[in-house]
Amino acid sequence: MPDLMAGDAPFVPRRGRVVPAVLAVASVVVFTVVAFVVPERFQLADRVAFVGLGVAVALVLSRYVTIRAAAHEDGLFVRNLGPAQTIPWQQIEGVRFAEGMPWVRLDLEDGDDVAVMAIQRADGPGSVAEAQRLSDLVARHRRR
Repeated sequence: MPDLMAGDAPFVPRRGRVVPAVLAVASVVVFTVVAFVVPERFQLADRVAFVGLGVAVALVLSRYVTIRAAAHEDGLFVRNLGPAQTIPWQQIEGVRFAEGMPWVRLDLEDGDDVAVMAIQRADGPGSVAEAQRLSDLVARHRRR
């Protein structure tokens, strides 16, 4: 991954990072407690499985914590829940964040679109400003 561009802070969701992190910790704690308080008829393997299930849930939730987008010289790095990708600036035709959309979408020149979950409506009014900042970044780089 290339270096971040100077002056362009990465895009990261606020609620979309805090809530899953808290839930991940809670799942490990709850499943561990359950492993110790289940009736004696449950064997050691069952108890370990309870703890393992809590850890598995925490690992899935941890993926939500890594959601982000960052501007680089060669394009916009986007990490959603799936594989990360860098989208070249020249392929991005527009930024959409209409009312009711849960997160920003990039319109690409090939007709596809890509979600940018790093800018989420759940973060409140600041999300609109972040969407505008992304739109300005795209416009600035497409002019080059």
